[in-house]
Amino acid sequence: MFVDLQESREQIDKIDSQIVELFERRMRVASNVADYKMATGKPVFDRERENQKIEKLSDMTEDVFNKKCVAELFTQIMAMSRKLQYKKLETASEDSMLERYEVVDRLASENARVVYQGVPGAYSHEAMTGYFGSGVNSVNVESFREAMQKVASGEADYGVIPIDNSSAGMVSDTYDLLQEYSNYIVAETFLKIEHCLLVKPGADIKGIKRVYSHPQALMQCAKFLDMHKGWVRESYPNTAMSAKKIAEENDFEQAAIGSPNCAKEYGLEIAARGINSASANTTRFIIVSSRRAFVRNASKVSICFEIDHRAGSLYGILSHIMFNGLNMTKIESRPIPEHNWEFRFFIDFDGNLADAGVRNALRGIAEESNALKILGNY
Repeated sequence: MFVDLQESREQIDKIDSQIVELFERRMRVASNVADYKMATGKPVFDRERENQKIEKLSDMTEDVFNKKCVAELFTQIMAMSRKLQYKKLETASEDSMLERYEVVDRLASENARVVYQGVPGAYSHEAMTGYFGSGVNSVNVESFREAMQKVASGEADYGVIPIDNSSAGMVSDTYDLLQEYSNYIVAETFLKIEHCLLVKPGADIKGIKRVYSHPQALMQCAKFLDMHKGWVRESYPNTAMSAKKIAEENDFEQAAIGSPNCAKEYGLEIAARGINSASANTTRFIIVSSRRAFVRNASKVSICFEIDHRAGSLYGILSHIMFNGLNMTKIESRPIPEHNWEFRFFIDFDGNLADAGVRNALRGIAEESNALKILGNY
């Protein structure tokens, strides 16, 4: 004999009302706890106490399934309690995330010194001139690390570095360098990529034996290269540098993959145009500065953090973004070299450091992660 569905629903409604009433009572007490912790300087998050509390509550039921449910329920209730406390702390704190940054109306680009990786004709060079203008005071270096070093040391005001490609994914070196150096992302720019097969004037495509380019460019043109099984693919630091190599050497059996701009810069012929597999191929470049600043209308926040290698730790961190109504637009991970099989996470989400929700989320992430770095607001 089944209990009437409507009767069960009415009982659940009454119980839910009681749960809401009890929850609000609990949150009022949690607010008092926050006041005490602010006055005494005690940390909000006490993992050992919470684990003991959850274990004790779970032991109040004998049902195995309910034990897991009680543990999850109170894990969430305690997390919400902490979020309330973080909100109060961020509102009252003299060390707000916002206080650590300079808010500007626009980036100071007049007479700026800008560094990029590669040589003239490189995609980084093209992205730089597209953002700063063709008359920009620029210097080129051989590696992303050198570019970051020049910005960090003050030899350059800005650096232009690729970070993601729409078809090949993340530029892992850039993510690692963002963690390593105290530079900040202050802007981003996007460049549509058109890869071409470049050869010396007069070279016959049928005689090509070797193709040089950046590993990502080779990857992005894999379908085209697969049609030429005899060609050896050779990695090179930069698309423009590979074009420069072809132009300077008297070898008609080698080719490079680069942009139409590369062909023009180094006097090469375009043997095949638009050979990248994805026609909408686009690379995102970041503009980095050693100056801790963001423009007033910035709308994207980038952070990286480290967490314990245990079940639920990533979920706990991401919950701060969700709880504060922020839209996460990207997540990537990179290995932590000194800790086998542990990872550092990189996240982008919509927001501005002046927004209360952003500051509350960052406060919570800072308290509950092992390390947090704000990479920029732009």
